[in-house]
Amino acid sequence: MYQTLVVIDEFLDFADALRQKALGSPYPELEGEQYFPGRNSAEALTIQGLDQLVSNIVGEQLVPAEGTSHGKFRLAMEGDTGAGGVHIDKCDWSGILYLTDDKYCQGGTDFFRNKALNSDKAPLTQNDLKAMGLSSFDAFWHDHLLKHGTQPDKWELTTHIPMRFNRLILFRPWLFHNAGSSFGKTPEQARLIYPLFYRRAT
Repeated sequence: MYQTLVVIDEFLDFADALRQKALGSPYPELEGEQYFPGRNSAEALTIQGLDQLVSNIVGEQLVPAEGTSHGKFRLAMEGDTGAGGVHIDKCDWSGILYLTDDKYCQGGTDFFRNKALNSDKAPLTQNDLKAMGLSSFDAFWHDHLLKHGTQPDKWELTTHIPMRFNRLILFRPWLFHNAGSSFGKTPEQARLIYPLFYRRAT
């Protein structure tokens, strides 16, 4: 028995100040097409005690996952697009803290079942591969996830978590998921999140 999805509202006492910090952060534009819509803040922001709090919530000792955008604000405005679609994350827990003001909130985070594989998560073991009729993890990655991630007819929506200011969602990163659409003509109106990516402490 284990948790796969946790939703916590009114998560931080200082969420308003964190939102203002996010709005005041620089978001450099990167060259070339990006996988996800929007931009990350130039620097990550560490919140003292947050990693331990999340560890307590999920019942596992966690540390930030290297090579991710852990702690970097992400801003996605109307018209921002990316090459990716439904995806998984390479870590042990993913988290999203929504920082968009409630009066501008749209969408949220969506979770899906892959119709061809009849599964709502990526294969984690050889038994999973066998059950899905796959020969290898590479076959899953290239023939299903990358190939079909942007094809809506390959997926069935299973769960929608609406965006709400100061709502934190924590979920297993191997669940097939995707962000809602980008929106807002100004940063104050846009999709604004504080993403978290964790691995288990060794």
